Amino acid sequence: MTDAEKKQDLPVLVKRHSHMMSIMLNRPKALNSLNLEMVRLIREAMDEALKEDRFQFVLFYGKGDRGFCAGGDIKALARAVRDGNVDKADQFFEEEYALDLLIFRFPKPVIIIADGITMGGGLGISAGADKVLATERTRMAMPESKAGFFPDVGATGWMFAKTLPGYPEYLGLTGYEMHGVECVRIGFATDFVCSSNVPTVISTLEDATLSRGRGNDATRLRALLLPFLEQTIPSNTDMDQWVATYFAGKSAVTEIVESLSQCTLAHDLCQAVFLSLSERSPTSLALTLKLIRRNEGHPMEKVYENDARSAHFMVTHPDFLEGVRARLIDKDNQPDWRPKRVEEVDLAGLVLV
Repeated sequence: MTDAEKKQDLPVLVKRHSHMMSIMLNRPKALNSLNLEMVRLIREAMDEALKEDRFQFVLFYGKGDRGFCAGGDIKALARAVRDGNVDKADQFFEEEYALDLLIFRFPKPVIIIADGITMGGGLGISAGADKVLATERTRMAMPESKAGFFPDVGATGWMFAKTLPGYPEYLGLTGYEMHGVECVRIGFATDFVCSSNVPTVISTLEDATLSRGRGNDATRLRALLLPFLEQTIPSNTDMDQWVATYFAGKSAVTEIVESLSQCTLAHDLCQAVFLSLSERSPTSLALTLKLIRRNEGHPMEKVYENDARSAHFMVTHPDFLEGVRARLIDKDNQPDWRPKRVEEVDLAGLVLV
């Protein structure tokens, strides 16, 4: 195998154009889920793009049409924990969060084409970007608590800047899945394009020349993308009101569960969400809400510090390996959570500081 062929087998492919760099996640069979090698390859590319003046902006997209990035490779993390190598999981989270923070602080524009599944670590990459383009195939969610983890990658901090009241709690706790234009309406994506236009969008950006500086280039980027963007994003004020009523500002999962069990506004929706919460790890739910209340308004550096401590806590908790087993390995969907009820969770034992 030649060096060129070996490079094409890398899980991250970097293309260097005259005025920009594109980074393609290249594990389509695994829905481009992230492992430590990928995080390090992306970091190397971003460091290069930062140093080289000719790279005016960075474009991310995923190979294949099923997903930009489905998240971290949770099976690999579970194997490391099961084998007693918790330090490997800690290392992954440390470097993943450092990459996410770099994107937030990056002085050049970053664009994400979030075509297909974009969850967990995929949202971590996109959260700090200037432009996040969703398509009709895009599905965004934070389903981690269903597998005994929690919505990390800074989400319990940055969701407040992107969404309306109640949505940080609602999305973080329930794992609600947003589709297509809804990703823009709720605030996880900035714009909507048809998937049939994605190749043209990529080629247009690869040929683009901007000015200098992240702020100045935002206007130029929007002008380049405007012919491809959907201008009308439908609203859903009824859902916004419902989410705000039952989730905004809540500090206890038990309070949310009780109100959902007794609700009269959108009764069917309340029952569906009530059942969704009952499927999730009680410890994960309690930790998620505690992080949401803790991280609201905090600088992202502090949010990621809290995430790192919480990730270590959660992967060493019995619910993590049990959740991965039940949801991803045996797929019997019968996790044996410990404890089984959110009322039994030792809130004081949730390590955040």
